Amino acid sequence: MDEHRSSSRRRVFKSGIIEFSGDALPCTVRNISQTGAAIEINSPLWFPDRFTLIVGSEGLRRTCRVAWRVERRLGVVFELE
Repeated sequence: MDEHRSSSRRRVFKSGIIEFSGDALPCTVRNISQTGAAIEINSPLWFPDRFTLIVGSEGLRRTCRVAWRVERRLGVVFELE
């Protein structure tokens, strides 16, 4: 399988928050790199293609966009700030 990521990822199991339009949904961060992350959501609720991902234990607060979705798992790319 070819690797298309621009930076290496590390596996994690951390709680996070997806924040958009004043709403916040819990998520689980499964892996993370300097350019993006893979997350799982517990709720099938709709949310936008761009949102803020917060991972308190990492001190991370990044605006991101969805790169892919498979059921409850999402790949996100961090946007330049």
